[in-house]
Amino acid sequence: MQTVGKLMKVFLTRRIPPEGMKVLTAAGVCELSLWDSDEPVPRPELLRGVQGAHGLLCLLSDKIDAEVLDAAGPNLKVISTLSVGFDHMALDEIKKRGIRVGYTPDVLTDATAELTVALLLATARRLPEGVEEVKNGGWSSWKPLWLCGYGLSGSTVGVIGLGRIGMAIARRLMPFGVKRLLYSGRTAKAHAAEVNGEFVPLDTLVSESDFIVVSCSLTPETQGLCDKAFFSKMKNTAVLVNSSRGAVVNQEDLYEALTSGQIAAAGLDVTTPEPLPTNHPLLKLKNCVVLPHIGSATYSTRGIMAALSAQNLLGGLQGADMPSELTF
Repeated sequence: MQTVGKLMKVFLTRRIPPEGMKVLTAAGVCELSLWDSDEPVPRPELLRGVQGAHGLLCLLSDKIDAEVLDAAGPNLKVISTLSVGFDHMALDEIKKRGIRVGYTPDVLTDATAELTVALLLATARRLPEGVEEVKNGGWSSWKPLWLCGYGLSGSTVGVIGLGRIGMAIARRLMPFGVKRLLYSGRTAKAHAAEVNGEFVPLDTLVSESDFIVVSCSLTPETQGLCDKAFFSKMKNTAVLVNSSRGAVVNQEDLYEALTSGQIAAAGLDVTTPEPLPTNHPLLKLKNCVVLPHIGSATYSTRGIMAALSAQNLLGGLQGADMPSELTF
């Protein structure tokens, strides 16, 4: 245990929920400095803040590359990210320097799965359009086909990436009366049996699914996966939902697919860039529902994420076990 005289310097790139701050202050081993804002730390401030730090607690909006690691210097032992994703970190550079990395998987699985199901339903059943019609006077007498959408009952759902979150989404969708659950990925998953999942090639999933849920991680293989060729194989009544990472979808090709009637609708909780500029063409479409990356946004989940990221940081600082250490 460090003595009080030898506090280790820790830089936090943002205000984090109080559950995390409590863990850090109660430990009494770190001297905390923090970018005291709800907005991302500007790059120059990040480079200044990490100087001489033993630990760094960051968010997915912070690009942690060689420049940041060099600015931090040789003291840096641990980086803890308040996220399950880690595509914002240059892992090869981090590994070279022998720095440990903590992240927050599992704890946000349920919240993200719930939000993905909500987004799928909102998109397929045209909820934002319905709310708008009520407000702008478009609601007149009952009409047989007005605001009709697509239902899950008897449908085929395709999940791209049946990992923790993909599986949690599948579990929640099955009780809606989904007829077939297809999934694609690198390998077949034993746990897919729980939802009667069929492991199929991506092309099969794309062409046979009524709903496609993207829940894979962002890798060189999945970057731009949902492109013109992908959309051309989808049913024109199919709905795409992405709650993984924005760069998995080629947004120009998606716009074309949505405006030409190639696919029915899309729901996105992630975009490129984030935030999406307010004049972006996708935001002008009625059949595209865009949310501001709120997959894990429940009070309890964000509090648990903050506490876990703080515990990871402390473990790394003290050369002890980290509750969720990334192995790479």
